[in-house]
Amino acid sequence: MLIREDGSYLYTLPSVVDDIEFGITHVIRGEDHVVNAAVQIEITRALGGAVPAYAHHSLLTGADGAGLSKRLGSLSIGAMRENGLEAMAVVSIAALLGTSDSIHPCADYRELVAGFDLAKLSRAPARFDEAELNHLNAKLLHMLPWDAVKDRLDYGSEAFWLAVRGNLEKLSDAKAWQEIIAGKIAPVVANEDRSFVSDAAKSLPAEPWDSTTWKTWTDALKLATDRKGKQLFMPLRLALTGLDHGPELAALLPLIGRQKAMDRLA
Repeated sequence: MLIREDGSYLYTLPSVVDDIEFGITHVIRGEDHVVNAAVQIEITRALGGAVPAYAHHSLLTGADGAGLSKRLGSLSIGAMRENGLEAMAVVSIAALLGTSDSIHPCADYRELVAGFDLAKLSRAPARFDEAELNHLNAKLLHMLPWDAVKDRLDYGSEAFWLAVRGNLEKLSDAKAWQEIIAGKIAPVVANEDRSFVSDAAKSLPAEPWDSTTWKTWTDALKLATDRKGKQLFMPLRLALTGLDHGPELAALLPLIGRQKAMDRLA
């Protein structure tokens, strides 16, 4: 069947005509088109055209094994962009899913192009998991240099980026850390830690500060208070950032600065 009763054409014939007209040499498409290949080869030969080389890749399914629907708006390129996903994270998973290569973040198209080989493609359905894409997005951000993101941030510096990138899932998350560093926060100090935090404020080293300041300060506190490990570091983190997690304080402390650190510890 090539022409419908109403005179309109089915996919099979027009696609062959287009391939001949445009001189297509290779056709790469989904496994669901395998059944069309034999018919299209015969039509191409009947029309005197050169038969392209056909390759068929596996189809994507959801994490549950069910087929993906084009009606899923969350999987559109626009929705992924609005959701803060990096372009290269999407490209990386699209290029590597269903292949024998491990899925990993690629910051440059050239790595994917150089590693492309149809022989790596499996014909079995490949499972696409949005959680895996989000995880890949975070891993990509963790490896990006400052030059790759500075034009998309209207705040921060290279030192800021190197300090916070390992704690980001999406680029927009960096804004929260900028607020913690430069804005006003609510320091958290437990009653049993008030004396320790007060003593810590009094022993803050003089500026200028650098990546060694945190160790110099905490080593002195360790000797003076006999505190160590979490008992030493967590009260300082809570007072300085208001959170019990985050980037290394050795990198954050110089960005916060002495006066702001003093205010928060007090």
